[in-house]
Amino acid sequence: MIQISDLHKRFDQLEVLKGIDLTVPAGNTVVIIGPSGSGKSTLLRCMNLLDAPTSGTIELGNQKVDFHDGTRLKKDLVISFRKQTGMVFQGYNLFPHMTALGNVMEGQVTVLKRSKAKAKEKALGLLQKVGLRDRADSYPHQLSGGQQQRVAIARAMAMDPSVLLFDEPTSALDPELVGEVLKVMKELATEGMTMVVVTHEMNFAREAADKVVFIDGGVIAEEGPPEQIFEHTQNERTLQFLNKLNH
Repeated sequence: MIQISDLHKRFDQLEVLKGIDLTVPAGNTVVIIGPSGSGKSTLLRCMNLLDAPTSGTIELGNQKVDFHDGTRLKKDLVISFRKQTGMVFQGYNLFPHMTALGNVMEGQVTVLKRSKAKAKEKALGLLQKVGLRDRADSYPHQLSGGQQQRVAIARAMAMDPSVLLFDEPTSALDPELVGEVLKVMKELATEGMTMVVVTHEMNFAREAADKVVFIDGGVIAEEGPPEQIFEHTQNERTLQFLNKLNH
C-alpha cells in the first residue's frame, strides 16, 4: 500500500504539488489524469524519490518517510524505496547494446545479485508474459516502439516491485502500437498488481482502474471510481477537462 499525506513539491519558487493526500491500496490500479503541467508526473517521481518532496509524508509498504524543506535523503533509503517501485517511462530507456533478454536480466544481476541462470529464467518468463519470448535475442533497434515498451515493463517487473509506476507509457507510441502495451497493463491489473498510472488513455482508465484521480493545478480536484468520474461527476473542472478531451 502507498499512503501519501500533505505532499508538497516546489522547484525554486514554483510550487508544483500543493498538498496531495492519496491512498493506493495493495492490488489496486489507480489512474491519474489531468491537464499538462498539473503535477501528475511530478507526483509519480516523488513516489520513488526521483524527485525529493519538499514536505509531507510517503508511506510505502513498511517504510514511512517524513519530508521537510532541505531534507537530505540517505542513499540507503532511496535504494530501499526504489527496490519497491518499478518505473516505466514515456521513453523506453532500454540499454541499446543489450538484447531484450539482457535488458530484463541486468538489474536482477547487478542490483538484486541473482545468479545469471536465475535471472535468465525469470527474464524469459516475463518476456513470455508480455508476448515477446520469441524476441529475446533482439536488440532495441530491431523492435517496434510498442515492443520496446513491453520489454521495459518486463524489466520493471523483474525487480519484484510491490508497485509499478507508469508515466504516460503510451504517449511516445504510434497509435496502432498503443493497444499492445495497454493489453499487457490490463492483464497486470486483472492479476492484482498494484499500479499507479499517469495516462491520457481514458478508455484504459474506464476499464482497468479501481480509482481515477483528477489532478489540476497541483491539487486533487476529484477522485473516485471510474463510473463516478466519467459518468456522474459534478465537479466543474473535471467536466471541462473531459469535454475538452472528447472534442
